Amino acid sequence: MAGKLTHLGASGEARMVDVSEKASTERVAVAEGRVVMSKATLDLVVSGNAKKGDVLSTARIAGIMAAKRTHDLIPLCHPLAISQVTVDLAPDAQLPGIAVRATVKVQGQTGVEMEALTAVSVACLTVYDMVKAAEREMRIEGIRLIEKSGGKSGLFRAKD
Repeated sequence: MAGKLTHLGASGEARMVDVSEKASTERVAVAEGRVVMSKATLDLVVSGNAKKGDVLSTARIAGIMAAKRTHDLIPLCHPLAISQVTVDLAPDAQLPGIAVRATVKVQGQTGVEMEALTAVSVACLTVYDMVKAAEREMRIEGIRLIEKSGGKSGLFRAKD
């Protein structure tokens, strides 16, 4: 989809988008990613025997915290009064690894895509950090927006 880049001013300078004239609507974004690891490392995560503690709970909390602080990390993001963040981490023997999904909701004038993507990214990084002593070959992959709704542009769903 080609279009005008909203974070560029008339002279091409970076700017924060003015959302003051936008209607306040419920906006939801869902993002996903995964941490691919060896079966042995996945078994360590699932058993709860990682040296640093409960990997999945720690990564979940890290993802939630990251969504709430996205405006501190991404320079042109608006600070938002997020109404809900969920971060789900699911062991997946087929990868093998951990599948991560974040859903972020807000009633506001701008979307929460960046918050959902940041939540997934930081949750994946936290999984990596928690078990890197066991395996440094892990890969963080497939971080992407799955769905977003609300606002003028309406519904978006990623193609599989």
